[in-house]
Amino acid sequence: MKNHFLTFLALLYFSIGVAQETKNSFTLDEAISFALENNYSAINASRDIEDAQKQKWETIADGLPQINGTVGYQNQLKQPISLIPAEFFGGEEGTFAPVIFSEPQSMTATATLTQKIFDGSYIVGVQATKTFINYSKNNQEKTALDVKKAVVQAYGNVLLAEESVKILENNIATLEKNLFETKKIYENGLGDEESVEQLQITLSTVENQLKNAARLKIITLQMLNLTLGIATDNPTLLSDNLDDLAQQETDLAFVDTAFNLNNNVDYKMALNLNEQRALELKLQRSKALPTLNAFINFGSSAYSDQFNFFKSETEWFDYSIFGVDLNIPIFSSLKRSASTQRAKIALEKAKTQLTEAEQQIKLQLKKAQSDYILAVEQYATYKENLALAERIENKNQIKYSEGIASSFELRQAQLQLYDAQNTYLQSMVDVINTKTELEVVLNN
Repeated sequence: MKNHFLTFLALLYFSIGVAQETKNSFTLDEAISFALENNYSAINASRDIEDAQKQKWETIADGLPQINGTVGYQNQLKQPISLIPAEFFGGEEGTFAPVIFSEPQSMTATATLTQKIFDGSYIVGVQATKTFINYSKNNQEKTALDVKKAVVQAYGNVLLAEESVKILENNIATLEKNLFETKKIYENGLGDEESVEQLQITLSTVENQLKNAARLKIITLQMLNLTLGIATDNPTLLSDNLDDLAQQETDLAFVDTAFNLNNNVDYKMALNLNEQRALELKLQRSKALPTLNAFINFGSSAYSDQFNFFKSETEWFDYSIFGVDLNIPIFSSLKRSASTQRAKIALEKAKTQLTEAEQQIKLQLKKAQSDYILAVEQYATYKENLALAERIENKNQIKYSEGIASSFELRQAQLQLYDAQNTYLQSMVDVINTKTELEVVLNN
């Protein structure tokens, strides 16, 4: 039995170890969904909504009955003395006798209930909580769109770095083969030294580019992990490839997607600002209204020459008070008027900002559509250019091996190919990013 138990523990330990080393693999859509739940900004945006809900109840509770209790204890180390006419005690007329009217120690317990009956500021405050909750929800929506855009960019950058490393490794393999063959030709006296040197220059340049691309691959993966909300050193794997994503996101018909301004999160937040400024104006006006509060308290006091208040024989004296407070603003030396005028100005500014936001969003839509169309067109063009550059480089390889083309001509064809490879890779990333940017504007 003991051996079985030890075997079970060993298997459990092994399974836990394997689980801890399991690499997280994500498609782009899976990465976006994961980040919306685990990204640090997304988490805090959800907390902001929760905080707004608590703030709403905090504001509402301020207008509900409030009950507070106090317990006080006093010990008069030297009691105050009062003078009364001595004739009260049979003394001479015109003289005074010192007396003490209270016990040296006292204890009081009081419970007070207060209730707002009318307060314009409170009514406006309750209305403002709804606006604040809507703002927090819109802010969460904006954060989600920002997170989506950040994940797409980070995911694309990792794929770009990975593809760059693969291409550079292939280019280096080809260059090393060319250099080896050229050296043999030169050593046999059939070539010139310049051809060898040209290839060495090209090879060393591409090798440095590979080293940099390898470093960028690590950095971009760490940036993706940070965007996902996981440890930067996590060995994350990407399931999608760059070419498939670019083809998947190539859809010019998407440019004609219907646009509803009211769905744009920036416009909704601008509307929130207008609502907030309108409530601030309402708040300033409400400060000119009277406020009415009521209170009632119950208390009990005990007096003694020693600390025996918790004994059953101690006599306690009850009392109770009910009252209302009516506060009427009369004159503030035009302070309230100035505050109201400032609130009006702030509201007018918010209206102007709303108009500006509307125009900016429409312009942003036009630019996003144009950028996406350009990215799709360039993707198609650079794909054709890459095929042409590969054919040109291949022809020059053949010509060079046959002694028809010079090393300079081969190097020019290779550099042209490398440039075509880089622009093609970047064009695929641009298609993905500009499509996402358009989706963000459309809130699609």
